[in-house]
Amino acid sequence: MRLRSLAAALAATLLVAATPALADTAQPTTTAPASDCALPGKTGWTDEGHNTDHTQFQQPFGTKHVLMLFVDFPDAPAAGSLDDYYRALAPAQEWMEQDSYGRVRLDIDPLKRWITMPQASATYGFQRGITFEQQELYVKQAAQAAAPYVDFSKYDMLYIVPTKSASAISFSPTYLYDPTTAGITVNGTRIKWAITFGQDMYHWGYKVADHETSHTFGLPDLYAFTGTDVHRYVGGWDLMGNIAGPAPQHIGWERWKFGWIDDRQVACLPATGSRTVRLKAVERPGGTKIAVMRTGGTTAYVAESRRAVGADDTACSTGVLIYKVDTSTQTGYGPVQVVNGNPGATAPAGCAALDMAAYQPGQSFTDPATGVRIDVLRRGPVSDTIRVTKQ
Repeated sequence: MRLRSLAAALAATLLVAATPALADTAQPTTTAPASDCALPGKTGWTDEGHNTDHTQFQQPFGTKHVLMLFVDFPDAPAAGSLDDYYRALAPAQEWMEQDSYGRVRLDIDPLKRWITMPQASATYGFQRGITFEQQELYVKQAAQAAAPYVDFSKYDMLYIVPTKSASAISFSPTYLYDPTTAGITVNGTRIKWAITFGQDMYHWGYKVADHETSHTFGLPDLYAFTGTDVHRYVGGWDLMGNIAGPAPQHIGWERWKFGWIDDRQVACLPATGSRTVRLKAVERPGGTKIAVMRTGGTTAYVAESRRAVGADDTACSTGVLIYKVDTSTQTGYGPVQVVNGNPGATAPAGCAALDMAAYQPGQSFTDPATGVRIDVLRRGPVSDTIRVTKQ
């Protein structure tokens, strides 16, 4: 997450109703190319739009060669084994490969030596939120100190891991370069993307690397930057929300934005009509992954099937997940908002109310303001059949 001032966006009011399942009989149907439901981003930064600027953000395909640097400081000397630091984050590689259906591989290469930073850890500004300029200086100094030992031209991005004794390096923001400035060039190579890990990696675990790397692909934060309930938008349904949530794999919309699912796996309803769709769980490859009902220039409702398998094996509820996407809403202010299909459910230990959101057969969602209706018809072992209607 690059830190800049953000304007709040309005949240939509949703009406949810439970109704008996509809018979799966013939209905007027509408088919349209997936591109009719693709939405442009309007924030000029990380957002849920399909028009990601791949000058500034990485392409989410192929092998990403990552150099891992270990840094200590005059006021926080090296402590612990370098192998232990690497092992703490290494599982991010397998997680990303599984999450992307094998379309992205992180190849993390640790430089097995401590790099001592020229400034005390408390001087970089992490405890005060850190500005872009401060973070760029931090990345620059780490890269320059490592320059005698590294060929930076071999790598796509940096993971900068501080010694655990550096308590002032408190959190783990992502550095995204500004192509309009001189930026950081070391030994002839421009440093474009870096994750500057902090002490929160010991709270979030290795998935903090997957979350922050997803920012380099252009994704926004889905947790809330304001208020007391920071996970009120998506709960634990997406890595960009609650990193330690019970079902943290990327939602289907983001997989489509990345190109991890193809247009042929998207059922699009851009205008009035109705269609019945069998959705295969996003945790498994193949099949139709999302049904999209476009409601405006930057808005849509999305339905997908979720199951407690793979990295979502601790999901608190399973079934059809319904959410609203607004690509004009800025990072941290709810560009994705999950609809809770079971607001009266009692969440078990380790689960929040929104983690119980998945719809079951016989339940329906309606939004009279947009004419959208979604009926859940049937459930299979790794699929759900729904009818989507737009009036």
